[in-house]
Amino acid sequence: MPWQVECYSGHTYAEEPRALIHESSRYDVVEVERRWRTPRGPCFQVRAATGERFLLAYDTATDSWQVKRLAARPPGAAANDSRLLSR
Repeated sequence: MPWQVECYSGHTYAEEPRALIHESSRYDVVEVERRWRTPRGPCFQVRAATGERFLLAYDTATDSWQVKRLAARPPGAAANDSRLLSR
C-alpha cells in the first residue's frame, strides 16, 4: 500500500505536509526540518510526532509522493546535516 501525504495547500498544492498515512498508521508532522524544490516538485524533510523522520518528494507530473523513512537524528546533530540525505 502506498503512502498518503496530507498537506496544507494554500496558493499552490503541497505547501506544507501535515501528516503521513501508511497502512493503518498515521504520522502527524510536528516539524518541517528542511524544504526545497526540484524540477519534479517540492521536497521536505520532516519529523513526526513519533520522533521518526521522513524525506518526502512530490512529483507534479505523476501526482504522486515518494516517502523515505530516514535514520533517527543523533542527539546534538543539526537538522540540515547533509549526511542524513545520502542515498
